[in-house]
Amino acid sequence: MSCAATTSENADPFTVGGMPVTDGPSGLRPGASIPSRAVANTDNGPIDRLAVAAVSDVEDYWNGAFAETFDSPFRPVRKLLSWDARKTRSAITFCGESTAGLVNAAFCPPDNSIGWDRGVLLPALEKTYGEMSVGMVLAHEYGHSVQYQAELNQPNTPVLVAEQQADCFAGAYMRWVAEGDSQRFRLSTGNGLNALLASVISFRDPIFTRDRVMAAGGEHGSAFERVSAFQFGFTGGPATCRQITVEEVRQRRGDLPVALQRGQTGNWPVSRESVKSVVAAMNILFAISEEPKLVFDSAVAAKCAGVRATPPVSFCPATNTLAVDLAGLKKLGAASAGPAGLTGDNTAYSVLISRQMLSLQNARGLALDGATAGLRTACLTGVATRKLAREVRTPDGNTVALTAGDLDEAVAGLLTNGLAASDVNGKAAPAGFARIDAFRTGVLGDEDSCSDMLA
Repeated sequence: MSCAATTSENADPFTVGGMPVTDGPSGLRPGASIPSRAVANTDNGPIDRLAVAAVSDVEDYWNGAFAETFDSPFRPVRKLLSWDARKTRSAITFCGESTAGLVNAAFCPPDNSIGWDRGVLLPALEKTYGEMSVGMVLAHEYGHSVQYQAELNQPNTPVLVAEQQADCFAGAYMRWVAEGDSQRFRLSTGNGLNALLASVISFRDPIFTRDRVMAAGGEHGSAFERVSAFQFGFTGGPATCRQITVEEVRQRRGDLPVALQRGQTGNWPVSRESVKSVVAAMNILFAISEEPKLVFDSAVAAKCAGVRATPPVSFCPATNTLAVDLAGLKKLGAASAGPAGLTGDNTAYSVLISRQMLSLQNARGLALDGATAGLRTACLTGVATRKLAREVRTPDGNTVALTAGDLDEAVAGLLTNGLAASDVNGKAAPAGFARIDAFRTGVLGDEDSCSDMLA
């Protein structure tokens, strides 16, 4: 495992990348420094003013970080360009393409420019995720400029690698903002960073079949991969991003599914049968000798001595029982595309698995309460999820297996409700960053990784 693939050593539930978790304002500072760049074709509206402030700020960061990382002087992009994708008659050309209907932001290597759509894309991001999401998009695009002038990649470097490097560079910049070094923006490590991670999730690739991935000509990465790359940069700085290579991505992916196979839908509706099969699969994968009792009665959880219920799935240590509110679990696993990106069947199954991981910890005499127990549970849930990359045949005749998109659904749940990273009483680490980080440690490691993470 390369060092780019781990960020959770000595994890603290109340920190993100070593910084304390705090809620507070995020976005443009009152009286922020005047932008240092001009924008071609601007309407001088609030979105363009926000965007040019973001680009100016990213350049302030790279003015210092580039030389430290690459031992050469930083060269800003030559030109900034804005357009409104809704306007067809006044469309212009960006990087050889008409801006009519071009809902995008991008770095253009041929003329060393960065452009963005002020009419649809950036307003939608700002409305849904806040001002820092605009900075995130433009920091990502500027990351491509950094790659270009640092000569990190070759013409045949896969799009996937270049995109994750850019996500990583954006993460490094956002760490600089969170530490208070920006003269224009601020980012809280609690609610602010949670919203920013939600925006990163929204940039994921759609789930394709293997044939459609090949036809598309290049993938950008799943939500799990893109959040991981962002976190590498936030935690390890820009030098870490250089370690994201073809080989590193291949090693990190391992046997994880990245596309649906023929005949797969990627969704297994939550039912009594599916819940029983997932629990049985965990019993097999972890060779659990004291198998928890499974009941579909939420009242059982309410009567458990010494702990609080955590609907829709609760674990009772006193009786080693998993109590499932099936209607609630079905609701949690319903497919949707909301502010956090996506939910689906594995948003529910990851919560179910996490409660079974509490049973596993209970059998080993580990503490089940407190935020640290919640992170350990998230990590073990990641281990369990990775184990499902290989099909498990259960006694009832079902086959349980991880499919493309399942990791993204788990990540969305970790960010929005945190149940899969909560202790026996439903208490989770306050930062979505820490919850996802712990889950990823398990996905990319093993049970020992979870112990080492909290040592």
